Amino acid sequence: MSSVHKHTVENEDQREPVDSPAETRSLRGCVERAMEDYFSHLDGQTCTDLYQLVLQEVEDPLLTAVMKYTRNNQSKASEMLGLNRGTLRKKLKLYNLL
Repeated sequence: MSSVHKHTVENEDQREPVDSPAETRSLRGCVERAMEDYFSHLDGQTCTDLYQLVLQEVEDPLLTAVMKYTRNNQSKASEMLGLNRGTLRKKLKLYNLL
């Protein structure tokens, strides 16, 4: 039996739990929850270069997963990612994945 995650939505100035297992497992849902957590931990502090921070945090595990999925085939990985092989190799070196 799979567990169903709950989240809240605003409905007529009330917050009520809503079941949405597909949304909670989506990449978009994971990013939204991660950003909400990040902002809640800021506790009012300012942050800068958030876009670059998020890209770095996502790019490394993305490249790792794609390289594993393609069994380190850079041609397949570059096609899957929509990057040319030179750009892929540069990013792999950047994250010490080569």
